[in-house]
Order: sequence, then C-alpha cells, then structure tokens
Amino acid sequence: MFLPIAIIWLVVDIVTKNIANANAVGDTFGPSIPGILEFRLVHNTGGAWGILGDMTLLLGLVSVLICVVIAIFVFAYRDISPLAIISLALVFAGGLGNAIDRFEYGYVVDMISTIFIDFPVFNVADIGVTCGIVLFIISIIFSKDCIASDGDSGVGASSASGRIKGKGD
Repeated sequence: MFLPIAIIWLVVDIVTKNIANANAVGDTFGPSIPGILEFRLVHNTGGAWGILGDMTLLLGLVSVLICVVIAIFVFAYRDISPLAIISLALVFAGGLGNAIDRFEYGYVVDMISTIFIDFPVFNVADIGVTCGIVLFIISIIFSKDCIASDGDSGVGASSASGRIKGKGD
C-alpha cells in the first residue's frame, strides 16, 4: 500500500508543479475560487514560511534523509497500521517531491495561494507532508499499542519485551 500511494502523490505533485512552471513567477493562472484560493507561481528557496531561506541544499539533504528513514521503517517493521502506512507514504512523497525541486531547480515550486487568510503559498507535496504528519499522530494516538494494559504503560511497546517487532522477530 505504501508504494502505490507514494507514487501517485509524487506524480500529482510533479504534474502540478510542471503546470505551474509554465507560467511566470508571481503570475496567477488556472481557475480560482474567488475569495478563497488562487494559483500563483512562487519559487521558495527556504523551508515552510520561508525559514532557513537560501538553505536549499541543506533542506534537500534533510528531506532525503527523512525519506530514507521512513522507507527503512516501513519496510523493516511489520504490524504498522494502514493509517500509519498511508500517512508515511504522504510524508515520503511530499518530502521527495520538494527534494527533487531543490536539487533540480535550486528552489521549491509553490503555487497554491490562499486569499481568505494570510498564509504562505504551498504545493501538493506540502499538503502530503502536513496531512501525513497529522494522520501519523492520529495513528499513534489510536494505536492499540499505546493503550495501557496489565500495568504496562504500553507507550511504544509492540511486544512483551517493549520493543517494536522487526521482520526477523
């Protein structure tokens, strides 16, 4: 389930960025929802809200490192809930999509601009990362392994020994 979701989200991110890149920086394009959102091309060399401006290479490397850790986690451990797998696939695809931009262009292509609230311009990858993190937190909160039983705190315990079960366990 992880790979198909990650691939689909990454493809949607790449396609929307290619559509945005066909326009001039700062120009609005495509349909809009009056008073709610518009599509406007922005090149972001920093992170969210422009933090770490002009640190594109470092942010790209950190994104790749996080994607590697996510992939190792997903493929090394069993008993991961479907919600956690979906959430990690979204974070993986979003991180990889923005890392590709950083290495290919030297900036991230953003294009979704909210009108009703002062909020940074963002992209499909950002949606994946944000929603994926929220869904992952929800998956942890509602995980049966986080519910205390028989005097064990249960927090982080996936087996009697209190460690996460690996594929070799």
